[in-house]
Amino acid sequence: MAVFCYTKEMKQTVVAKRTSMALLLFLCTLLFPGGASAEGARPVVPQVPGTGSIIHEILTGGSGREVVVSGETVYSLALVRTFYGARNYQPAWSWDGRLIQASTLIRAIEDSYADGLTPGFYHLTRLRSLVAAAERERPTATELAALDVLLSDAFITLGCHLSGGCVDPVRMKAEWFAERGKVDVASLLEQALGKKQVRETLARLRPLQASYENLKQALAKYRELSLRGPWPVVAAGPPLKKGVTSARVAELRKRLAASGDLADGRTPELLFDQTLETAVRMFQGRHGLEPDGVVGRATLAALNVPLAERVRQIELNMERLRWILGNTDRRFVIVNIADFRLQVVEEGKPVLSMKVVVGKSYLQTPVFSAKMKYLIINPAWNVPDSIAQKEILRDIRKKPGYLSKQKMKVLKGWGNQEKEIDPETVDWAHISPKSLSYRFRQEPGTLNPLGRIKFMFPNPYNVYLHDTPAKGLFARNVRTFSHGCTRIEKPIELAEYLLRDSPKWSREKILSTISSGVETEVPVPRPINVNFVYLTAWVDENSTLQFRNDIYGRDKLLDEILRGKPALP
Repeated sequence: MAVFCYTKEMKQTVVAKRTSMALLLFLCTLLFPGGASAEGARPVVPQVPGTGSIIHEILTGGSGREVVVSGETVYSLALVRTFYGARNYQPAWSWDGRLIQASTLIRAIEDSYADGLTPGFYHLTRLRSLVAAAERERPTATELAALDVLLSDAFITLGCHLSGGCVDPVRMKAEWFAERGKVDVASLLEQALGKKQVRETLARLRPLQASYENLKQALAKYRELSLRGPWPVVAAGPPLKKGVTSARVAELRKRLAASGDLADGRTPELLFDQTLETAVRMFQGRHGLEPDGVVGRATLAALNVPLAERVRQIELNMERLRWILGNTDRRFVIVNIADFRLQVVEEGKPVLSMKVVVGKSYLQTPVFSAKMKYLIINPAWNVPDSIAQKEILRDIRKKPGYLSKQKMKVLKGWGNQEKEIDPETVDWAHISPKSLSYRFRQEPGTLNPLGRIKFMFPNPYNVYLHDTPAKGLFARNVRTFSHGCTRIEKPIELAEYLLRDSPKWSREKILSTISSGVETEVPVPRPINVNFVYLTAWVDENSTLQFRNDIYGRDKLLDEILRGKPALP
């Protein structure tokens, strides 16, 4: 029987000089015959002869783009190859033909259902079959090799998904191939096997923050509720409010009692009383609706969303939390697009919160993260080409003196070649949106749509946070009015927070600079990550489960991606 001795020192050598592996293995065998090991070395692992060679052939043969083992695609092929390359392609999950930790991994895969994941995507059915067969009868080298590779791929892929999500939030593409690599899961697999902590290691890879655990518990609760049957339905009809007597009120009581919004909903009373109004307000508040206590069209629609859809909504947002919570920053800005809200978070708790206005349905605010590095007080507005072509050119033609009234300059060229053009010398009637070669810049002031402060974090979408003169929009319940950037309710408070480490920039200094009207760039002393997210379900700081409407249809898209069978890119 071949003897394999593997040390930590050898592992380092493999990474640096793969070509020296054969010599090191030969020397290790000579120095430690019969299974002895040096200090710090791995113990000798008896293996079924030929298993390592077959693993090597599985992972290095063929086109290199796709590897299929026992009918299953190896999803995290690059990391699986790295893992086995570091151990000279020797099997990891068996000892002299007997399986180690395989059943434990299967239980860990089953655990992933509680995280809203699909255990079947981690070779669960095939692994159950192969492990059962290997435990009934001593497997061949070929069978052991195939099983070993699938077990490793399952651990690595599941580990990557628990720690960072299955989908790339920017490209909205399934990440079944661990492309982002936030965590070195391949190395963790080696450690987990050595310590016999496969299940525990995977459990530690899921987000450890309370926000994730709370939503996980909510998922378990809603799944349990679904076992009792669907939500009661409230029939369509005129608005229901306090004082109304109707059979529909009894339906409303049953529905609110089923979700826990109404504690005394056992008796199907027909009267809409104060207790019921309070329950309706509670329901409206946690669904982002106007808490007026009246069951109108929007509230009725939210009440009649099927329970199965709410369960899936929670699952989708657990995936989104895995994107966010893989970030280990202790302080950050988070903009929840679906909730129209910005929060500054320190040590897991919000320290500043405000309403925001986000992009229209056809000019959606994207999901991304970027580092805020500076802000601009009294910013000028360089009008984007799309707005210039679709809106500014139209207004110039319709409204005489529009540019002058709006304190807007006409520019041509860039940098040193930039020059201001007298708008009276331009024949605007004969310029089409496609032929428009001029740029427009609005000077700082009360008419400027950026307001008094713009918060900058360079990103490929040219999206930023800014003040707005249109304060009335913050009173709206649904706030999708911008061209993609995000208008914020409390710009002074956010600037004060960001500049608090700079003694020069007190609140008084910020206000006096605004009063000067001079455009001023101010660096942020401690740059901070800004995370644009799209959460339609979460548990808030008061332990209340919140739901929001899918304003951009992104739940549907994410659902389609996660339900699709993983495929190679």
